Amino acid sequence: MKKQIVLLVLLTCVFAGSIYAKPSKEQKKSPTTIGMVIYSNDTETVWNALRLANYSKNQGDTVSIFLLGKGVELDDLVKTDNDMKEQTDKFLENGGIILGCGTCLQSRKNNEPEVCKYSSLADLYELIRKNKIVLTF
Repeated sequence: MKKQIVLLVLLTCVFAGSIYAKPSKEQKKSPTTIGMVIYSNDTETVWNALRLANYSKNQGDTVSIFLLGKGVELDDLVKTDNDMKEQTDKFLENGGIILGCGTCLQSRKNNEPEVCKYSSLADLYELIRKNKIVLTF
């Protein structure tokens, strides 16, 4: 009986201590890896995805983008939309990586994309496997 009471008191102290423990004021966010799959050619959607990518890079995160399906049309969007070009250039200048589905690029007769690297399904698979967070747009 005494052992049970001692154990109960000990557990109470441990739990009470954790309830009243104050979090550190200087909790540092550790950078993370983010993969983005863009499969839309909707200007607003793609532009916001790129804005998020740039913001994440500014926070110290590693960001990779894979263009899939209609998403490979980003190559055309940057030629006609200055805001899109600005966001894309900023991302690339800050060390961002943009990969484009080779099959999707070929189907659109774009054999020499300007903003993305010609890539494969294996590259998409690798992006999914290596990143802690994967977002789709």
